[in-house]
Amino acid sequence: MTTDESVGATVDGPANRAPAHEIPRYDDLRYRDVFWAAREYEDRCDRAAIRALLPLVGERLIEVGAGYGRLADEYRGFREIVLFDASAVHVDAAREEFRNDPQVRVEHGDAYALPFADGTFDAVVCVRVVHHLEHPEAVFAEFARVLRPGGVLVLEFANKRNLKAILKRALRRQAWSPFTTEPHEYLPLHFDRHPLDVRRMLRRVGLRVEATRTVSLFRLPMLRGRVPARWLAALERPLQGPLGAVTPGPSVFVRARKGG
Repeated sequence: MTTDESVGATVDGPANRAPAHEIPRYDDLRYRDVFWAAREYEDRCDRAAIRALLPLVGERLIEVGAGYGRLADEYRGFREIVLFDASAVHVDAAREEFRNDPQVRVEHGDAYALPFADGTFDAVVCVRVVHHLEHPEAVFAEFARVLRPGGVLVLEFANKRNLKAILKRALRRQAWSPFTTEPHEYLPLHFDRHPLDVRRMLRRVGLRVEATRTVSLFRLPMLRGRVPARWLAALERPLQGPLGAVTPGPSVFVRARKGG
């Protein structure tokens, strides 16, 4: 199991990839109105990780890949919030949602070339985006560039070395190894990445990981719809930090800091 987009797509090979109806259209508001409407558990878990990792207050924050602004209310401790996305559809939706909110600014653009000066932000947040990046280190370098010295990045990525992948490999139901550090492309332009590989890329651009949380531990078909999302999220919350070192979950959040 990887990120939310790969439900049912954990066995290698085209015959075992997710059916088309399970893959969200990222440039379509059904991603907001259908996909995320059915994922209260994942939303609660993402928010728990952000609350644990993000500074409570600051001057300027940017979320890269913010979409329609799902997580914007988690950033209210910052004086200015920039929601940045490549999808014109989601940018338009966010602009409509926050049109009367002086704290929030919505920008359209490319994460590989952020249109901001060096050292602009106290914090960068990037959630459920890295699995789409063929060359994430180039984007990480942009994050480091726009962060001020001492600023923090809160980053989520799809975890290649998750418990389900390890068990499937042990049972010989999966050809690829979760332990090798190269990315696993489970769908076109959908990559699982090894935690060590992500750490190395961040370190090379001047960002030092200082905290890790494992997320969506109970994203299991047998539990979905049977156990209330708030119960599962409450059970997971105290486990995210202690299990961060071994990352058994399909999603990993890290906090990395730019050197002063």
